[in-house]
Amino acid sequence: MIASSRSYNMSRIRSKDTKPELIVRHWLWSHGYRYRKNVKRLPGTPDIVLRKYSICIFVHGCFWHGHGHITYPKTNAEFWRNKIERNKQRDDEDKQKLLGMGWNVITVWECQLKKDKLEQSMREVVYWINHSLLLKSGDRFSMHIAATYNLDKGETGIDIAAEPEPNGYKE
Repeated sequence: MIASSRSYNMSRIRSKDTKPELIVRHWLWSHGYRYRKNVKRLPGTPDIVLRKYSICIFVHGCFWHGHGHITYPKTNAEFWRNKIERNKQRDDEDKQKLLGMGWNVITVWECQLKKDKLEQSMREVVYWINHSLLLKSGDRFSMHIAATYNLDKGETGIDIAAEPEPNGYKE
């Protein structure tokens, strides 16, 4: 009985068009950003792709992608730890492939889309989108910088919605 109810619950979890994804997409669309969603030909099938800006956005659920504050289930703990670690490793590999292809990558975490953090997080996303466009245009810049941005608290402890990951820049 418990196994069948758990199986049913797990089958209801979506991999695309999740509530956090819809929040980010609606915000971007209402602010004039046009995008493609779930582009299968790119590594990791990014949730949102802004081709004009060379940006791929991943909207990650904190549990499924192992954000630092999650609590692992007590039942079948080893299975869940292994599963989440594999997800994190695959996320890193996909980001590196995208960077190698000339894309910039932004990760938005589910916890950063709560009402009290949404505006700040989305302002930071817009900052990095526009930053990417300036770098892509090349009018004022002589080099192209590929970076991966992670919407998370910086090492300084200051709430920063998007910041380059260490060693995320390539010249």
